[in-house]
Amino acid sequence: MVPPSDDDGPADTVLPTGLRVALDRRARSMDDGAVLLGGAPPRMLTLAPAARVLLDDGGAFAVSGPTERALARRLLDVGIAHPVGGVAGPGAHEVTVVVPVKDRVDGLARLRAALPAEATVIVVDDGSSDPAAIRAAAGDARVLRHPVARGPAAARNAGLAAADTPLVVFLDSDVVPEPGWLAPLLAVFADPAVGLAAPRITALPPVTGWLGRYEAVHSSLDLGPDPALVVPRSRVAYVPSAALLVRRDAVGGGFDEEMHVAEDVDLVLRMHAAGWRLRYVPGSRVAHDHRTRVRAWWLRKRDYGTGAAPLALRHKGSVPPMVLSPTSAAVAVLLLLARPWSAVAALGVGAVAVGRLAPRLGVRRPRSTAARLVGLGAVGAVSQTADAVTRHYWPLSLAACLVSRRARRTVLAVAVVEGLADFRRHRDRDPHVRPRLLPHVVAHRLDDLAYGTGLWSGAWAHRTVAPLLPSGTGPRAVRQG
Repeated sequence: MVPPSDDDGPADTVLPTGLRVALDRRARSMDDGAVLLGGAPPRMLTLAPAARVLLDDGGAFAVSGPTERALARRLLDVGIAHPVGGVAGPGAHEVTVVVPVKDRVDGLARLRAALPAEATVIVVDDGSSDPAAIRAAAGDARVLRHPVARGPAAARNAGLAAADTPLVVFLDSDVVPEPGWLAPLLAVFADPAVGLAAPRITALPPVTGWLGRYEAVHSSLDLGPDPALVVPRSRVAYVPSAALLVRRDAVGGGFDEEMHVAEDVDLVLRMHAAGWRLRYVPGSRVAHDHRTRVRAWWLRKRDYGTGAAPLALRHKGSVPPMVLSPTSAAVAVLLLLARPWSAVAALGVGAVAVGRLAPRLGVRRPRSTAARLVGLGAVGAVSQTADAVTRHYWPLSLAACLVSRRARRTVLAVAVVEGLADFRRHRDRDPHVRPRLLPHVVAHRLDDLAYGTGLWSGAWAHRTVAPLLPSGTGPRAVRQG
């Protein structure tokens, strides 16, 4: 069953008085504070004098009048700022917890023990072989049952349809919420335009083994320590359905039951297209029992890759393997050639781009601002290209290695350098886990091979190249009055 289209966006987008917002830590101030760079996807925001005054106090302010309300709405909607409290969100009594489960009795019992006794809980048994054991583990929760397994999307939808509260939180049976997890999620719903909020997914202790340590700092479910607006083609382009809080009015028919992988990404894309704001809230933490057996882990990573093809066909341009401007793509390719002449050519391409971009910016220091924009784009392009060589396009990299000695040296260098850089970026994500360099790099390379295998096999199964095609982008500039 395909759920109804989520055509209707929020009827109310007016921010409440007292809501505080603060600039994202990645936002960059340029041109003596007249320009902000950041957001999702990245853009340049030119500030009017009144907006600059509001942001002078450390980049945070409270909604108190029309000017503050308009600025806050704009900054939140482009992802340059995030809500940081000041106004109470809905109460816990307005939430129903929906738990889809199939045969995971121990996990369900563990989850029920972590939920407060007063929580309204609906457990959906999706064709478990021992329904009596599921009912016992569910405690006093309401239990719905599918006699035959219909998949997690259908199970979540059954719980969604049975809930009678304005908010529903989906929790998989292999997660355990940490104390205080719900309040930060509820807080962002003080904004009536927010339709979905997701916590940070961390590793359920104890963490053991080389693969367990890798997953603890590099799980596909863990989207990092920084809050974000969830937007396609950005740093946080999706959130996993292992733990989600949604506004019932915003999710339409819920998850697409025909999808058995990437149904959560599909829901995010539909809600975003309808105009709902979606937020990633790492201040809320939910622990997940990660797969750590190599075969099961690798197959799951491959399954994630197979979801790209149906998503690319349903949501054209929303899930590209790379997002590059023509200039950034040219610089990345030239640097990848690793020749003296190509490095000089890359500098030349960058200089031409700066010269063309500067007159279009309309700022007081156009050349220095343009240089920063081009430089940041080039850095991002190099990072994406290195990732694509070993992940999305590894079959092409392998084919090149079979026929070219230079290609073998280049791919090996990229695999090693990118692996070292990835270890450095992720090694401190979990303060309780200390991954080791070599096992981390090996796991990272296996992770990339699995996802890339799924990506190409999904493209073949759907007879489409859509998930393999990179997408172009260009500088985006807007003015905030």
